[in-house]
Amino acid sequence: MKQYLDMCRYILENGEDRDDRTGTGTRSCFGYQTRYDLREGFPLLTTKKMFLRPIAEELLWFIKGDTNIKYLVDRRVGIWNEWPYEDFKKSEDFNGETLEEFIAKIRDDDEFAKKHGNLGPVYGAQWRNFNYQGIDQLSRLVDSLKNNPFSRRHIISAWNPVQVDQMALPPCHTLMQFYVSPDKKYLSCQLYQRSADTFLGVPFNIASYALLTCMLAQVCGYQPKEFVHTFGDLHIYQDHIDVVKTQLEREPLPLPKLQLNPDVKSIFDFTIDDIKLVDYQSHGKLRGKVSV
Repeated sequence: MKQYLDMCRYILENGEDRDDRTGTGTRSCFGYQTRYDLREGFPLLTTKKMFLRPIAEELLWFIKGDTNIKYLVDRRVGIWNEWPYEDFKKSEDFNGETLEEFIAKIRDDDEFAKKHGNLGPVYGAQWRNFNYQGIDQLSRLVDSLKNNPFSRRHIISAWNPVQVDQMALPPCHTLMQFYVSPDKKYLSCQLYQRSADTFLGVPFNIASYALLTCMLAQVCGYQPKEFVHTFGDLHIYQDHIDVVKTQLEREPLPLPKLQLNPDVKSIFDFTIDDIKLVDYQSHGKLRGKVSV
């Protein structure tokens, strides 16, 4: 994952210090691209400890078309918790609950979860029911990859201007495009990410879209080849700069391998038990605060 570390160095050396929506402040640059050859191993960062399970669970949540955090909470995945909690604090139902108490209510009370756990029409809604008009972009993508491999329209867009203001967080990873090699052997993916939290978010995003590429390749009859990651506003939060510098002192380790259950033939049939990581080794954990 030298590409990722080189990107971090580039931001630190060439970025501009900017104010931002969260009030934290960032060091930011505009426009950058990295490429990961999926034939060389699965691109899960090794210079800090990472876990594939929450990444895979979130991806399966997207694929389901779900937009309520209860699915994730029930699986002990907390990556989306802060956003509905911030909305809950503004509601008439808020009685001083902590984030932990809020999550306990999401887990234990279905009616509470239905009312306060929904994020609006975020990724899963746009992938599976764009604009709530019955447009299933993911199903259409699978069909076109199988039956029209050289199309230049293998695209899923999560950015919907009509509904963006209804989302708890407008999509950061906004558009993906897939590409089948001329020999119909390989599948590659390019993601355009409008906004990228380099320390916390980007390693997660790399692994998520690499995993999706591998899953789609399997069910469509290809082998995964390359994940291309293209950025708009690429930034390191000011309170992450020191921990990023610590990470840059670490040497990358060999990449792990991804194993998918070969019996799964539909993108909609994968479960967490069908996704395995082999030979993952990493340096220790590094922590940073989420800016909401």
